[in-house]
Amino acid sequence: MTILLSRKTRVCVQGITGGAGAVHTRKMIEAGTNVVAGVTPGKGLSTFDNKIPVFDTVVRAKEQTGANATVIFVPAAFAADTIMDAAYAGMELVVCITEGIPAVDMVKVRSFIQQTGTRLIGPNCPGLIAPTVRQNLGIIPSSIALSGRVGVISRSGTLTYEAMAQLTALGIGQSTCIGIGGDPIGGMDFVDCLKLFEADADTDAVVMIGEIGGVAEEEAAEFIASEMEKPVVAFIAGATAPPGKRMGHAGAIISGGRGAAKDKIAALEKAGVTIASSPARIGETLHATGAIHLTGEYETV
Repeated sequence: MTILLSRKTRVCVQGITGGAGAVHTRKMIEAGTNVVAGVTPGKGLSTFDNKIPVFDTVVRAKEQTGANATVIFVPAAFAADTIMDAAYAGMELVVCITEGIPAVDMVKVRSFIQQTGTRLIGPNCPGLIAPTVRQNLGIIPSSIALSGRVGVISRSGTLTYEAMAQLTALGIGQSTCIGIGGDPIGGMDFVDCLKLFEADADTDAVVMIGEIGGVAEEEAAEFIASEMEKPVVAFIAGATAPPGKRMGHAGAIISGGRGAAKDKIAALEKAGVTIASSPARIGETLHATGAIHLTGEYETV
């Protein structure tokens, strides 16, 4: 069992004929992802690589192929409408890789998708991967994944990869790895993902990677303290960032006396979370907790 993805996930790629969309669609297919459709307005009735049907609309793609999840590779100017098109079509899961979407556009998106049953990951994220069911929606390299029982949630794309690579090198497999993105207005947050991991019988522990800015990590700490029984290991990036200076993500900025790394770390430690002292020690910190028993049963994707 994994969260959000299963062997029944049927994937549509919006922007499949663009440069990034084409490259990563091929990589997703190589990883085993069940890509059944693409969407590029004006290119309906064509095919991608002479195999994947391309449609003008998400509604049409869903009707013809049964797609229930979509990955978005479109320019920022069109991304908000693209997300809402997917939600309107009834997609269960929308993964938006696009970065640079204006915050005002994402306010409209959040308001719209709250009226639907669609779950949104992103924007400005690497997507998610579930090695056990061979589904990879986004740009996470499948070569660093190992099937297993640890969930990973991260605001940072590159630190998602780093954590996965460290776990895999130690023989610790992952159930589902999710890069939720670092924009201030987005879809699923830490608490949303932690709820799913806590309920997942095949996830034994969670690695959570946060960063400065906002209060998402503090909210996660509250949830962990009151609702989670599974062990959580965390790393907070940006401890040395000067106040008022943005570091990478639009959401990674300390302002108004909120969002400092020390406050996030303190809240998480109070909730019983084990903190990794550096990004290079995420995997060994989890291993040292004794929460995961290595069996040698896991295989790479």
